[in-house]
Amino acid sequence: MNVKRCLTLTRAGVIESLQFRLSAFIMVVGNFLYLIVIYFLWKAIFASAGTDVVAGMTFSDTLIYLVLATSLFGFMEMYTVWMMGRDIQSGKIVLDLLKPMEYRRYLFWSYSGSLVTNFFFTFLPTFIVVAIVTHGAIPLGINLLWFVISVIMGISINFSIDYFVGTICLYSESIWGINIMKQVIVLLLSGATIPIAFFPEPFQTIVYYLPFQSIYNTPLKLLLNQDPDIQTVLISLGTQALWVIALYVLTAVFWKKALKQITVNGG
Repeated sequence: MNVKRCLTLTRAGVIESLQFRLSAFIMVVGNFLYLIVIYFLWKAIFASAGTDVVAGMTFSDTLIYLVLATSLFGFMEMYTVWMMGRDIQSGKIVLDLLKPMEYRRYLFWSYSGSLVTNFFFTFLPTFIVVAIVTHGAIPLGINLLWFVISVIMGISINFSIDYFVGTICLYSESIWGINIMKQVIVLLLSGATIPIAFFPEPFQTIVYYLPFQSIYNTPLKLLLNQDPDIQTVLISLGTQALWVIALYVLTAVFWKKALKQITVNGG
């Protein structure tokens, strides 16, 4: 892999992201309004439950989890499916396939600049505010290292899922409905909208065998655990690593097979 070429794409992505300041501002405002809704929704849920602890989580625990999950989503979401769909429908994908860089790698590094800007404008400010407001509810120790490693693998898993769904567009030539369904499934089963601890016990077991919870739930569990057991850490990171490899292989095989379906302007 040509590191210089990849970093050049990252730099170009950062510059492009900074050109659309209004879009970034609207995203921040939208996330803020969403968090207000989340606050009052879960406040009502805990009030109706008649107890301070639900599914092993207090209202404060739940709110911190969901605030960080929302900021993680804003940081890690790459909108790869939309990009692939547009490229396939416009025929631009043919030109991308002729580039001296593998399409998958080109797609990832082209969007990596947005990951950088989203980290500094979305996740980092939220993390700092939550850490200050909650007076140390987020532990700062070795868990930060596990969190960073977990987030990197979570980005890879999220990208692979998007890439797989985007590849379907080679068959359908329309991706809107499929992508909306994908977003709903990922947000629900990853713990981004509802902490997995609130799921019924049998459903929790099923979810932990799926790759989605490795995107947001695993990083957040490692972050919010002040003194994580090394066995728990190894199992969590090991599970993520297995999904990274499995999804990479699966998407590579599917992409190779799906390329035979490319048709541009009837060609």
